[in-house]
Order: sequence, then structure tokens, then C-alpha cells
Amino acid sequence: MTPENQAIAEQVSAHKTVSWLDQEWPWWPLLPLYPYGQRRTLVRELIPNQIWSFEQLQGLYYVAVPVRLTVVKVPGGLMLFNPLPPTPELRRALADLEATHGNVVTIVLPTASGLEHKLSLPAMARAFPQAEVWVCPGQWSFPISLPSSWLGIPARRTKVLQEDGFPHPDSCTWLPLGPLDLGLGRFEEVACFHRASGAVLVTDALVGIEAEPPALFDLDPTPLLFHARDRGDQPLEDSPQARRRGWARVVLFATYLKPGPLVIPPLLEVLRNAFRPGTLSPKAHFGLFPFAWQPGWEAAAQERLGKKGPLLQVAPVLERLVFPRAKDVLLEWLDEMRRLKGMRWLVSAHFSDIVAFKPHHVRALSESISRRPWAINQASWSFLGSVDQRLLSLGVVPKDPQAAFRD
Repeated sequence: MTPENQAIAEQVSAHKTVSWLDQEWPWWPLLPLYPYGQRRTLVRELIPNQIWSFEQLQGLYYVAVPVRLTVVKVPGGLMLFNPLPPTPELRRALADLEATHGNVVTIVLPTASGLEHKLSLPAMARAFPQAEVWVCPGQWSFPISLPSSWLGIPARRTKVLQEDGFPHPDSCTWLPLGPLDLGLGRFEEVACFHRASGAVLVTDALVGIEAEPPALFDLDPTPLLFHARDRGDQPLEDSPQARRRGWARVVLFATYLKPGPLVIPPLLEVLRNAFRPGTLSPKAHFGLFPFAWQPGWEAAAQERLGKKGPLLQVAPVLERLVFPRAKDVLLEWLDEMRRLKGMRWLVSAHFSDIVAFKPHHVRALSESISRRPWAINQASWSFLGSVDQRLLSLGVVPKDPQAAFRD
């Protein structure tokens, strides 16, 4: 075991002693995603004395991936970037950091559309009543657009990024992406370059994904073991191979929603393999497993997974549903990012916690986006393409996502 893995194992072991009350999240019905009211948190120091990752699992039907709060050392204390449910466990871990690095002075919601971060913001703001709150422009809610104060965001100490300036300008550079008109609302996120650490913090626009499952699953491998199976009557058996197999399938679900090699079997077949001995538990969904993977799924997964480290990418779900007609906006943002001096790392709100991110990495990504076909409709992209084309034909999404925001 490497020193890094040993440190992870020690952290995981410490978390196993935490009681369920420490991980309770009472507001989970607002966004009823797995693991619902029990949110375990893994804390890792990514850059010594500069950047920390607080991770929780989040997903639907065991399609669960890490969702991350990034904690940043700034002048005067700590900045929280991309809020998470502030369970007692998470708050105690933040208190430990505060004891050494100063109080939480800033909370940043850098996305206009990321529900998992929006819904956590009011509780996080209440947990740190002295912190200044900054939000991305263009906040919206569905199905009714309500004022932010009605959603629990404190009006008196909340500022809007760009409109009211930016927090910690002496130590951070801020890079807005968008806005783009999504029909029901807008997509926009604001990246933060923390100059002292060389880390670029983002929400959804860029991710890194590797073949090895994230360490967070050592706290709860159930999603991986569930999806590693081929039928509902198979038990949830734990092994490194099963975890990697389950992770590859979870990545396909999370990035394509309905990947090409996936077939939904007939209901009678699903029921025939359900409610068998060994599967009669909520953890196994009583053997209900409405998935059938066709030959070729492994090759499809390899396109998303880095073999020797995280593969830097724009997730297909964003490429096909957010940027299909706005590739130039993304490329301009990447070009602006490439000019940052001292940039070394990417920390996203999902998947891998830290990814090598120097100018040549950004250049390679931009060249790939410019060179290859963009927002295609074939193979694993077919479902996403059909959704986009249907919304476009119904007039839900505009043909020009920038038109509404041009002067």
C-alpha cells in the first residue's frame, strides 16, 4: 500500500466510527437523491495548507458519484466553494480547519444551475452566519422562479459575482463561463483561479475521470457492487474487480444518462430475476435490476476513463445538452484559462478530486474539441442527442443560446 493509499485508509477508518446522527441531512426531500438523509463525508487535503476536498456521494438508483465542497485558504480565513449539506460531521471537520487557518469568511455558489449546490447554500449560510455569501448571476428555480431570499439565501450578506465584483481579488482570479439560455433558465458558472496554490476551481464544466473508483466509495461501495452485476438475482459481492466494473458502468450512466450499450429489459424479465433468496433487502433493491449491458460496454467506458490518472474532459451530458450550439463560448473560456500564470491543478465539483492542469493540458483539450465532431448523435450519444433535438423542436431550448444575453 502506497503512503497516499495508507493515509486514505486511515481517514476512511476514522469515518467508520462516526454515528448516523453526525451524518444526518434533514433537507434531503428537497432533492431526494441517494444516500438520502445520511451523508457521509470524506475529507482530504489536496494541496498542503491551501486546498481541501470535502466529498459526499450523490446519485439516483445507485448511479452515485462524488460531489465536492472545496475549501480554500484565503487572506483572513477560509473560503467555501460549491456548498454541500453541512451535516454535523462536515461542520466538525470545518471547525478543525478553522482552528488552524481561521474562520470561514466566504461562501461561494459559483453556478446558476447546479441544484445539488443551490439547495445546500441556505443551510451552509446559516451554519456560518458571519460569512459573506457570493452567488453566480442569474439564479433561477423551477417550476416557479422565486427570489433568492425566499429560497433561504440571506439577502443582507449576499452579493452577486461580477455584478458586485469578486471576493478575494488579491488572491483569486475569476473566470465566468456563459451565460447560455437553457430555456427554463440559464447555464453559467464562474471558475476561480487560486493563485497561491495554482488550482483552478470549477463546478461542472470540466471533470477528470479515472479507471480506479474514487476513495469515497471505500465508505460505501454499495453503488459499485449493485451495478457490477448482470442480473438482479446475483448477490452484491465485494472485490476490487467488482468495484472497477461497477465504477465503469456508473461513469457511463453519469456521463451519457442512457449509454448506447445499455438495454432496458422487459418488465417480466426484470421481475423473474427479482425477489430471489439473497436479494430480499432494500440494499439490493429486492433484486429489481432493470438493466442489461450489451457487448462493447467496456470499450465505451474506456473512452471516458483515464488509465494512468484522471482523463480531463467535458462530460458528454454537458457537451450535448448545454454546449451543443455554444462550442465557441467554451473554447474562449478555455483560451482565457490557458493564459493564467502559475496554473497547475484543476479541482472540480465531481469525479476526481485533483487533476493535472497546466497550459499544455488546456491547449490539448481545446485542440481536441476543435478537431473532433462536436455534440454528435451516434452510439452512446444517441439518447442525449434525441433529448436535445426534441427540446429544440418543441421550442423549449433556443437555437441560439446566446441571443438573450447579447446587448
